[in-house]
Amino acid sequence: MSEEVTMEDIISFTKRRGFVYPSSEIYGGFGGVYDYGPYGVELANNIKTMWWRAVVQREENVVGLDASIFSHPRVWEASGHVDSFSDPLVECKECNTRLRADHLLEGEGIAADEKMTEQEINELFKSDGAKIKCPKCGKRNFTKIRHFNMLAESNLGNTTGNIDGPTYLRAETAQGTYINFKNVVDTTRQKVPFGIAQSGKVFRNEISARQFIFRKREFEQMEMQMFVHPSKMLDVYEEWKEKRWQFYKDLGFNEDNLRWHEHENLVFYAKAAWDIEYKYPMGFKEMEGVHARGDYDLTQHMKHSGQDLSYADPKTGEKFVPNVVETAVGVERIFLAVLCEAYTEEELDGKGRTVLKLPQELAPIKAAVFPLLRNKPELVAKAREVFEMLKGEMMCEFDDNGNVGKRYRRQDEIGTPTCVTIDFDTLDDDTVTLRDRDSGKQERVKIQDLLAKLK
Repeated sequence: MSEEVTMEDIISFTKRRGFVYPSSEIYGGFGGVYDYGPYGVELANNIKTMWWRAVVQREENVVGLDASIFSHPRVWEASGHVDSFSDPLVECKECNTRLRADHLLEGEGIAADEKMTEQEINELFKSDGAKIKCPKCGKRNFTKIRHFNMLAESNLGNTTGNIDGPTYLRAETAQGTYINFKNVVDTTRQKVPFGIAQSGKVFRNEISARQFIFRKREFEQMEMQMFVHPSKMLDVYEEWKEKRWQFYKDLGFNEDNLRWHEHENLVFYAKAAWDIEYKYPMGFKEMEGVHARGDYDLTQHMKHSGQDLSYADPKTGEKFVPNVVETAVGVERIFLAVLCEAYTEEELDGKGRTVLKLPQELAPIKAAVFPLLRNKPELVAKAREVFEMLKGEMMCEFDDNGNVGKRYRRQDEIGTPTCVTIDFDTLDDDTVTLRDRDSGKQERVKIQDLLAKLK
């Protein structure tokens, strides 16, 4: 990432090049909600594919799951979300804008821990918040801080009369994993230690979604829960810390832009909690959490459901409630970090350009196929032939709009690693010109060798 690149640069770029659009834009937008454009959906899918490969495909003792977005309301009572899944809300008395108190304090360089009680954060806001102004009206006149629950409510099921009170859109995928723990044990050959991974949409009723796609009200989460013997939890935890750090190295991240951050105040049931932070334009922020959660989750669901979720070791006969090692990351946070890491403004051959230096596996388009001239039917026909050969194997684009130089720059911006140009020599010797995105270097390759070369 170029040092001077700002969040505004990234936001402008993602809209201009079809990566991210504001949701419901023709109606004035909808705060904290965004849509993936044509290139954004490809990049997001590639991120999810690489995560799945690293966490499930390459791990013999991790299986996948796709739990429902809706679940019985008691699931969220058992997990503690109904009572304690909240953010500190403060309201400006002058303009009635609702704000997160911890964000206001953070803007003044004052750390406010998410686990603070209402009394603690009110005292902090009162003692250190005298200089805080409302970002909308500029006044200093706020209400008392109170906790605001972030569960997004729904009336699903209420019309049947079978459920008392509200139902919820899930706030995380993990609860679907915990309530299916016994199903997976009973229907697979997995034995503790084993993991369950899933990726899916989650919803949070954020007070003030901000920082572009970093904090959204609807986003996609990728989580893995590893169920382990209590005596092995911290050993497995350290193993997964190493694996998750390596994942980002494999994505091509500069390690100077990554760091570990230890949670200062652990929740009562946790044994350890560290975050992998990335240096976004607004500074180091959490990208992924790796947590040692003890037996809290399964124990809570045993208590509230009345079902036995303990595990009996088939070799020793020992019966115990497995402890959980969890890794959790939002697709959007990796997505934003990948864009920040890859976005580059530089000179090539004496001319300025914007280029997205994405790894091959993440690039939305793997190759772009050009006929040198769009008004020469024989070149267009040959280019179409090459395009048809490639598109069944990888995401490709056919581009004959504008001169070749402009097409190169357009593909550079969306991160396409290789451009394939069909020219008059192609008609004679069946070779094409390959142009590398990062170096600008070109080489001739036989069409029969093209697919292997690109892969």
